[in-house]
Amino acid sequence: MDTQALKAEQKRRAQEIVHVDSLPFAEPRFIGGADVGFEQEGAVTRAAIAILHYPSLQLVEFQIARIPTVMPYVPGLLSFRECPGLLAAWEKLVQKPDLLFVDGHGISHPRRLGVASHFGLLVDVPTIGVAKKRLCGQSAPLSEAPGSQSALMDHDEQIGWVWRSKARCNPLFISTGHRVSLNSALMWVKRCQQGYRLPEPTRWADAVASQRPAFQRWLRENPQ
Repeated sequence: MDTQALKAEQKRRAQEIVHVDSLPFAEPRFIGGADVGFEQEGAVTRAAIAILHYPSLQLVEFQIARIPTVMPYVPGLLSFRECPGLLAAWEKLVQKPDLLFVDGHGISHPRRLGVASHFGLLVDVPTIGVAKKRLCGQSAPLSEAPGSQSALMDHDEQIGWVWRSKARCNPLFISTGHRVSLNSALMWVKRCQQGYRLPEPTRWADAVASQRPAFQRWLRENPQ
């Protein structure tokens, strides 16, 4: 595996990211959430995409794809490991989303191409990165109050937002994926927050991927 070539590809693809709003809607009808995990000690990539109706934020479709993992974990190159699974799940969707939240970074990445940006480019859909941990950049300390926020900066460039979505929880790192501005990315994440740490699209994607009780209940109430 030529990691230097992959890093060069990231820098090249990062130049293609659209950092302003290029949204094919006034209000979206469907918002998706995407989550990737690994099974069998990393040998299998499991990608889940949940589709929610907007503004009700009710789950209307989900797809899970399991494929052989294409490459080992390499810090900073995670999108090359995760995107093949996401593409497999994307191809199974009946209802494609107008806007997609991805569990991971967008431009808040050392080479400005986290999985949300990489996948947004591949499918040419507006995407937002919703990450649980900082990958790079600095920010002012947040207060403990829910709703507190701070710009995530890398030198003189803003690459995202740090936002405390819920009291007594670690903050989230929100960034442009593709075709969504930084301000709109934070606005849409706030609009999709319903009292949990994660916004509803990625919360449901995680629930689907991990077969959590909320998803099990949904399956019982919505027999396939």
